[in-house]
Amino acid sequence: MPAPDQLLDLGLLIALFHVVLAPAAGLHAVLYKRDSRAAFGWIAMCVLLPVAGPILYMLLGINRIRRRARRLDWPRLRIGHERGRPSRSDVEPPDAVRGHASDLAAVGERLSRHRLTGGNAVEPLANGDEAYPAMIDAIDGAQRSVYLCSYIFDGDATGRTFVSALEQAHERGVDVRVVVDGIGEFYGRPRIGRLLARAGVPFARFIPPRLLPPQLSLNLRNHHKILVVDGHTAFTGGMNIGDRHVMELERRRGAAADLHFRIVGPAAIQLESEFLRTWAFCTGDDRPPPAVLALPAGPVAARAITDGPDEDLDQLTMLLASTISAARERIDIMTPYFLPPREIVASLQAAALRGVRVRLVLPAENNLPFVHWANRNMLWELLFHGIEVVEQPPPFAHTKLLLIDEAYMQVGSTNWDCRSLRLNFELQVELFDEGLAGALRERFDRTFDGARPITLAEVDGRSLPARLRDAVCWLFTPYL
Repeated sequence: MPAPDQLLDLGLLIALFHVVLAPAAGLHAVLYKRDSRAAFGWIAMCVLLPVAGPILYMLLGINRIRRRARRLDWPRLRIGHERGRPSRSDVEPPDAVRGHASDLAAVGERLSRHRLTGGNAVEPLANGDEAYPAMIDAIDGAQRSVYLCSYIFDGDATGRTFVSALEQAHERGVDVRVVVDGIGEFYGRPRIGRLLARAGVPFARFIPPRLLPPQLSLNLRNHHKILVVDGHTAFTGGMNIGDRHVMELERRRGAAADLHFRIVGPAAIQLESEFLRTWAFCTGDDRPPPAVLALPAGPVAARAITDGPDEDLDQLTMLLASTISAARERIDIMTPYFLPPREIVASLQAAALRGVRVRLVLPAENNLPFVHWANRNMLWELLFHGIEVVEQPPPFAHTKLLLIDEAYMQVGSTNWDCRSLRLNFELQVELFDEGLAGALRERFDRTFDGARPITLAEVDGRSLPARLRDAVCWLFTPYL
């Protein structure tokens, strides 16, 4: 047992430690926290919890994610193959963005590194049943390049089919490159990296975790879903690669319904450029492929826009809030995870108060139950202002889709939660075309009409244990 004088010395040391650390941590919170409530909470914890408070702040309160991401230093690629060939879309806005659509397009023009380009053909593909055969056919017909990036790339039957097609393309001299996320790779067995290496397919891992040298940036994830073939045909959306997205195969628990998009035309080069930025970061290889001319193939105007905890921080949050604020008649949202930041919630509420019809489709069963519970805790804020919310029956609905008014759409990898909008590297594509928007709205209407409405009375009528569970999960919204 320590002597009294030793205990006194220890107490003085702890007090001194706290007197130094608490003001330093509080000062850091005042200077760097964007939310005054968060800053005040951390300051109170630092003052009221001797030693433990400042230590917790140093471990959990400092946004090292953003600081670390800023050091990623994405190479500025020579993308002359994208911008070096003037076209009508470089001189004046495409026809699809006349009138009110031009107001919606103005925000992306200021946020994206890419120009809005016309002349694209865009086709929605439902689930892996439609998307995977089209993607494999494109790989089989490749002559110049095949670039593939996926957050989850399972090593199951579907994954092996892709590996085989990639291997054959590589063997016939096509420039094949694959990027898999360092954490997403662990979702499947066997790990896809081993299958790609065995097949001789060039691939890279995005920030893989390792102990020596330490690399534990578990929150920095590349969530892109990109396949670009020959610079003129691209596939993107919310779909990963695996049996779980093939409804014909997956009738068991864990199946995920989704919507992917084939884009043919100049916008495909923008997705290629984003893949090459990721490839250059992972490998240090910033050699661009041979220039390509993507000829006009359809009426859709399109533009890629990225988001991540680097120089693109908060771009999609600003884009979503701005386009929602510009809506005049309707806003339709389909997303698997809905825990948006306050500015987006406020934009949706304001739109509903202006008389805009706002509809939100969520999955009735979520693969992440705690996200579903947290969501239930905040739905009253939408329902109270007349926003319509429904739950889509199983299988788990993983589709990500935004429709505004008559001609504006967003598709891509982004979920409506803080992890997607603050931590992940995401890719969205803005689309402008009344015909495509009409087809997607018909699909949305069918889903909406077949889903179960959620009412304010239902949310308010939850039992006390359910309300407590939901509220506790909601407290961890920034980390879900």
